[in-house]
Amino acid sequence: MRSCLLDKVLESKKNPSDNIENRNRMILRCSVSSFMFMKTTRSSHNEQLLCPTRFCCCGRRHLIEAAAAAALLPLNPSTSTAAADSTTMLNKVHPPRPDWYEEFYASVMNKTMKSYEAEIAGYKSQLFGNYLKGKVEKVLEIGIGTGPNLNYYANDTHVQVFGVDPNKMMEKYAQAAAVAAGLPPANFKFVQAVGEEIPLSDASVDAVVGTLVLCSVKDVDMTLQEVKRVLKPGGIYLFVEHVAAKDGTSLKFWQSVLDPLQQIVSDGCHLTRETGTNISEAGFSGVDLRMAFLSNASVISPHVYGIACK
Repeated sequence: MRSCLLDKVLESKKNPSDNIENRNRMILRCSVSSFMFMKTTRSSHNEQLLCPTRFCCCGRRHLIEAAAAAALLPLNPSTSTAAADSTTMLNKVHPPRPDWYEEFYASVMNKTMKSYEAEIAGYKSQLFGNYLKGKVEKVLEIGIGTGPNLNYYANDTHVQVFGVDPNKMMEKYAQAAAVAAGLPPANFKFVQAVGEEIPLSDASVDAVVGTLVLCSVKDVDMTLQEVKRVLKPGGIYLFVEHVAAKDGTSLKFWQSVLDPLQQIVSDGCHLTRETGTNISEAGFSGVDLRMAFLSNASVISPHVYGIACK
């Protein structure tokens, strides 16, 4: 369509008898034709994007249909501007700390969470096994930490994992966990960033995983909007988060008392957040949210866990 305008103009130059009015009419006809072609193309594209999906089943069916296109969507930041924005937000939310402190905290997390992981394993195994393992190709994990979740879904040579965490010292532990899970090194990428500004393109991943991360982000709602942004249509968000206990209970009292100290010693972790409410009101097309109580979790109980569909 675009070439018709050039051809007509060149033809008019060869024929001096064509006046300006005739040329203008030819330009107008070609412009209208080009516009109608573009409008038809866009309408067809929009109809594909608006294809309805259903919760729970939507993720699997839609992802299978989009498998061919998935390989064309990069995990890396799309522009230098996006990377710069991510770094700016990182420094704002998680100001630079001494390397010895970051290493100490990463080492402590790697050693002291084993009893917790043993108790939560049943919930994670069910959640990741039903909705993630072997069913998706590109996964983003926010707050990947030392990588305890990789064992549940990353033992697949076809999956690509993009791990985001503000603590750069977590990288070696997460990489080791990926190797132990059977994930090829080339399929795992760690990036130092925060959930409020995820350095990925729009609609670039099949699934987002987040466990014990919304308790420590600066802005829960902003992080959830970023999760929605990077998910493909029909993509899924799997979460396991500790939340505030019921009002009036002794546990809620102690959570309120210890919350300021918890934020200091646990890298910004809050004990009294109503994270389940944030997830339910984030604008996902469907949310299946459940509650669990862990005996070994002390003040970081109860938990909400489940799946949200874009």
